[in-house]
Amino acid sequence: MQQLASPLKPKGFKKFVIVATVISATMLELIDTTIVNVALSNISGNLGATIEDASWIVTAYAIANVIVIPMTGFLASYFGRKNYYLTSIIIFTFASFMCGNSTNLWELVAWRFIQGIGGGALLSTSQSILFDTYETSERPTASAIFGMGVIIGPTVGPTLGGYIVDSYHWSYIFDINIPVGILAAFLVYSFIDKQPYEYKIDRKKIKIDYIGIALLCLWVGSLQYILEKGQSEDWFQAKHIVVLTVVAVISFVGFVWWELKTDAPAVNLKVLKNRTLAITTVLTFIMGMGIYCSMFVYPVWMQQIMGFTPTLTGESLLPGAVVAAFMMPLVARAIMKGVAPKYLITCGFTIFAFFCFWMASASSEAGAEFFFIPLLLRGVGMAMLSVPLTNQAVSGLQPMEMPQGIAINNMLRQLGGSFGIAFMNTYVATQYATHRIQMLQYANSDNPIAVNQLNQTAQSMIAKGVQPSAAHDVALKVMDGIVTKQAYVLTYLDAFRIVGIFFICVLPLMFFVKKRNLSKDAMKEASEHAH
Repeated sequence: MQQLASPLKPKGFKKFVIVATVISATMLELIDTTIVNVALSNISGNLGATIEDASWIVTAYAIANVIVIPMTGFLASYFGRKNYYLTSIIIFTFASFMCGNSTNLWELVAWRFIQGIGGGALLSTSQSILFDTYETSERPTASAIFGMGVIIGPTVGPTLGGYIVDSYHWSYIFDINIPVGILAAFLVYSFIDKQPYEYKIDRKKIKIDYIGIALLCLWVGSLQYILEKGQSEDWFQAKHIVVLTVVAVISFVGFVWWELKTDAPAVNLKVLKNRTLAITTVLTFIMGMGIYCSMFVYPVWMQQIMGFTPTLTGESLLPGAVVAAFMMPLVARAIMKGVAPKYLITCGFTIFAFFCFWMASASSEAGAEFFFIPLLLRGVGMAMLSVPLTNQAVSGLQPMEMPQGIAINNMLRQLGGSFGIAFMNTYVATQYATHRIQMLQYANSDNPIAVNQLNQTAQSMIAKGVQPSAAHDVALKVMDGIVTKQAYVLTYLDAFRIVGIFFICVLPLMFFVKKRNLSKDAMKEASEHAH
């Protein structure tokens, strides 16, 4: 069967518009994964809901997102990539409008789920369009540009969310998507061309893998719920968590078996036969775990220990994001000049581990300046991980396999983040209880140092105007607060330390990373498209 000719790559202004559009769409999707977190207490208070119920606003979006991401390759083939991308932006934008105008919690949760369905397409489809915009030999540059969106989006989210919540109504965190979404939809319609295969689509001849889609929804939806809600619902002490775990395991096994067996899979797992893609997805999963773990701990440290507002916490992350954005083109250039990806990835994991160990040396008295340099190092590490891993994911894949490979890789990064946050949630809760119990063993009437500290605190309270009869109780509360704060300090330091150890332990995997010769790949793909 004769292959369709490859379309000409866009040039000049058109290329600039396409790149700006897909990066804007990527950032929209990723900003919305984090922007809501800082507004949950405001939303719950305004809508008369508990903070536990309000957390469904985050969970609903995450579940829809992770279900849709692996199906983007199939959906783009079925509807046509341009049509699917444009429709997804419209769904995301309309759902954002409805989120901002919701009058009760469960209405907001429902629209967040729909927003997640629209947003799920933006990540992988944006990456696919971006890679098609560049020549194969320039894909490291495309990876760097895409990586900027992936890193800047989640970093800007809490900062922007904190500023909006502090200055305006919470609904504006959704309303800001509307003008950007409308503009993105117009630019996609006007500037992004259809691929040659999109003109040949005959949906009547395309088999829809209903069984595979159902199994995917079951296992990913169940797993994401478990990861999002497990800690707050005491993991396997809750009967429904046990039931969902069984459902997730059975449906996952069934999904893998069915997708490998059927002739028209919704998610083509056979692309994982490509060794480069297979090992890249593992490393991407690990990167997602580590990055999300560190970003779970850092904001909590800054707000609980140092008393930063969400806005200030987000602003403290911006210099690192700027460094990452600056480094990414340099990393891309290094790849294009022949530097082996495994060396860059090894450096990235090592720098990230060093960042974690540096953070683990902090104290409760550390000022904001202590964190400045390690956060810059984190930005360098992220650049050295994101660019080569994004590029490696598609290296060696055939053009028709790229959407599936990209979708699977993006899903693994999202799942890695979910696993990382779930692990860190549980680890922090367990370590905090352990450290608090250990400290309370010394803070009792048998310890003269503790008794002396209590008496001094009571005298200090009396000097500040507290009645002598109440000073003892007030002093006990003050000391309890000191114990609580110190227990959290020790816990967060342990958390950074364990993430650093985790990154060091995965370094042996670098031996499995294969260097791809970009010039040969480019010539091969050009030869295939010429026929």
